[in-house]
Amino acid sequence: MFAKKSLGQNFLKSKGAVREIIAAARIVLTDTVLEIGPGKGVLTESLLETGAKVLAIEKDDRLIEFLKEKFMSFVETGKFELIHADILEFSPSAHNLAPSSYKLVANIPYYITGEVMRQFLTNTAQPSLMVLMVQKEVAQRITRKDGKESILSISAQAYGNPTYIGTVKAKFFSPAPKVDSAILLIDAISKNSFDSLSEEWFFKVVKAGFAHKRKFVVNNLEIIAPKEKIIALFSTLSLPLKSRAETIPFNSWLEIARALKS
Repeated sequence: MFAKKSLGQNFLKSKGAVREIIAAARIVLTDTVLEIGPGKGVLTESLLETGAKVLAIEKDDRLIEFLKEKFMSFVETGKFELIHADILEFSPSAHNLAPSSYKLVANIPYYITGEVMRQFLTNTAQPSLMVLMVQKEVAQRITRKDGKESILSISAQAYGNPTYIGTVKAKFFSPAPKVDSAILLIDAISKNSFDSLSEEWFFKVVKAGFAHKRKFVVNNLEIIAPKEKIIALFSTLSLPLKSRAETIPFNSWLEIARALKS
């Protein structure tokens, strides 16, 4: 079974990486796990061994019968359900997945990382947590390994607690990608940050702040509010007027967005 380049397939073959994923997701017998792209079923097998119910979404039609046959005993007991679909068109609520009632675990193609994160973090039926295999550099950016914020890191923090679990070398995939991967955990997922603030407005402010990285944020935000108001706000929040977007922490972005909305 060769990997399809068009689907961005890189089949995981490391048992050690699988154990790290299972541990990071803290999977127990009563869990429901949504797996994206089970591939040859290396991760799926370990997920099922925990006793959890696994709902797997696979786009590649070649793998459907293979997976059904491989996990026939789990299909018969109702512990494994396989859906032939594109994850980007998948609706959790349409498959009876309520908010925080499931965990998302996946080795996803690099090219849909951003779309998958956005789809499930902003969904009304969010998972309680997600553990994703992503490109190493993306995981580092999300978890601020260099100490700098980005739109990616701010977005992840807006919905949960992102943690860099570990690096997985390219050699542990078939075929081996050109870059290393990393296991990323986003825990405690919720929309609590938006109790008194709309998601749309918050991200409008953040994107404006990051629009020109070489410019100071007070100048970038002039398209949102008068500069005098922004300067006064930065003084109130004890933020340097010469702050650039990457130096402003998530909680301060929340305060900025709330203040500029009023």
